[in-house]
Amino acid sequence: MTLMHQHEHARGDRRLLALSLGILVAFMAAEIALGIVANSLALLADAGHMLTDASALALAVFASWAAGLPARGRWTFGFARAEVLAAQANGVALLVIAGLILYSAVRRFIEPPDVDGTIVTAVALGGILVNMGVLAILRRARRQSLNVRGAYLHVATDLAAFVGTALAGLLILLTGWDRFDPIASLVVVALTLAAAASLLRESGRIFLEGAPATAPPSDVGTAIAEHEGVVEAHDLHVWTVTSGFPALSAHVLVLPEADCHRIRLQLEGMLRQRFGIEHTTLQVEHAPSASGLQIERSKTAST
Repeated sequence: MTLMHQHEHARGDRRLLALSLGILVAFMAAEIALGIVANSLALLADAGHMLTDASALALAVFASWAAGLPARGRWTFGFARAEVLAAQANGVALLVIAGLILYSAVRRFIEPPDVDGTIVTAVALGGILVNMGVLAILRRARRQSLNVRGAYLHVATDLAAFVGTALAGLLILLTGWDRFDPIASLVVVALTLAAAASLLRESGRIFLEGAPATAPPSDVGTAIAEHEGVVEAHDLHVWTVTSGFPALSAHVLVLPEADCHRIRLQLEGMLRQRFGIEHTTLQVEHAPSASGLQIERSKTAST
């Protein structure tokens, strides 16, 4: 994918994220008001989660804009990792929200207040429709972007939480047992923690320069070493600059009579096709004559 196409996709993502943000903010304001009227922690918990959704989307819009800025000065890769930083911030925010909801849910389970099941059910059903609409919008964005995937996870988790809240409201109406409300809040906590763990794991892997799952260093190293004319490959590094942007550097020794330029081009093509790595830095040099002949003889003997 060319840089121009990446920028076009980024602009499209920003428009979709901004539209989703407007829809969520409007519904969140209504949910907070009705949650207070209904005295429902489940609704307020959902509103709190929607606040993180709105914050996630706002941060995603900003990060997408920053990632599109050109490289300059000390920032030789540009600001592409702003999207990963946003995803990590969203993961931390989810952990904080989960802790607050858990604390309130335990208190309300011990001493449950009266809950208006009718309002809880009606608002939760509205939340299901709104989140389904937002998910339909976000499905049109690039899901391989960790930034977009973080926003998508927020909304998908909120949709599942609204389903649990609607069920809790119906059970309260049928049984009159108000503890279904904090139980639904505990479901929200579990879903929120799962989403947070996913975002923090993926963003942490990128920040720690981990190789992408599509390009295990052992497989990449073997593919380079087994290429025709290659004697040895070392100082191999495979990492992820940002989601969807893997990079590689390596020192490759080839046979004394081999064409370094031709082999480098072949290796770049192989890495692009087999592992999806388009940004490569390969230092290709001739091996000393003795070692080259020794390696070639050992390859011949093993076949």
